[in-house]
Amino acid sequence: MNALDSFAALLTDEGRALLADLRDYDPARELATATRLRRDHPADLVSAALGQARLRQRAAAKFGAGDAAVMFFTPNGVEQATRTSVARYRAERFAALGVRRLADLCCGIGGDAIALARAGVAVLAVDRDPLTCAVARANAEALGLADRIEVRCADVTEVDTSGYDAVFADPARRGGRGRIFDPEAYSPPLSWAIGAARSAPYAALKIAPGVPHEAVPDDAEAEWISDGGEVKEAVFWFGTAPGARRATLLPGPRTLTGAGLPDPAPGPVGRWLYEPDGAVIRAHLVADAAAGVDGRLIDPTIAYVTADELRPTPWATAYEITDALPFNLKKLKALLREREVGKLTVKKRGSAVEPEELRRKVKPQGPNAATVFLTRAAGAPTMLIGRPAGG
Repeated sequence: MNALDSFAALLTDEGRALLADLRDYDPARELATATRLRRDHPADLVSAALGQARLRQRAAAKFGAGDAAVMFFTPNGVEQATRTSVARYRAERFAALGVRRLADLCCGIGGDAIALARAGVAVLAVDRDPLTCAVARANAEALGLADRIEVRCADVTEVDTSGYDAVFADPARRGGRGRIFDPEAYSPPLSWAIGAARSAPYAALKIAPGVPHEAVPDDAEAEWISDGGEVKEAVFWFGTAPGARRATLLPGPRTLTGAGLPDPAPGPVGRWLYEPDGAVIRAHLVADAAAGVDGRLIDPTIAYVTADELRPTPWATAYEITDALPFNLKKLKALLREREVGKLTVKKRGSAVEPEELRRKVKPQGPNAATVFLTRAAGAPTMLIGRPAGG
């Protein structure tokens, strides 16, 4: 049985009954579960259902337990799909622009199409892989959105998008050998996606967050998005604010738009250290975040901001610094032992020392907690010791 036939079997009454039986599936008891189910069901169908149950459990972190329990997935689909919180934010932004009909190119298993449909947008969801299209179609039906999502199995480069208010494209960034870093090696290439974006009144292209700024088209707005402090993606927006740079932090959303500020002058480490959110750093908006706390850089090449007074900011996490010392392993070990630090958080930026290596060497023990920053200050290897503000 090929993959498409195997998936189709899951959509039968027998397949759905099996999946319902596996809703509270325990991976530790897979062998016993499989043996029990194979008494009454074909072995191939049981294997397919168990595989789908595993994928649903993995997908709960991205899609929420409620949706994941009724949706369908492929291994690549779980890995590559947009997290629901990010897809919802983008869909709401499209809806706020007045978009009512959108072509979702390279739709995958339908994560973005689902969010768009829930935001009131009618979606043409296109992918060239028959199994992926079957999964996307089943997901639209499972969530009651089939009337708002049309799934079409086709090469996205051959789809006419002229009748749509907007285009969203998420080119594949993984190949047979893993992650693809060259945007022109995406499938389809980034240059094609940009051309498709320019043909619509509005468009958004999902890009890897490490995309260099020189790759941002002059007529695009570039947005970097983080969720819970973890950078998830970059997006090129067309038809919005050409040349703008934004960092959006979820949940929220909170958005910082660049004002074109020069980097603040570096200066001595003060009582407070601010670690900017990764989206702020990727968007090159550390200067904007620093301006909000009247801060300065600890080094011209390091994205740590320091200040003498604590000011609340959504764009960075604040730490109270108790010690700023030249890097010295023996000194650090002695200091942590003296303060009975057993819970040690190690962060690095601009240091060759690996956090796990440092942790092994200092052997933290005791009831207290501390954070150590391995970095450079004024060009010199430095260790900053402190704790989260309010901690």
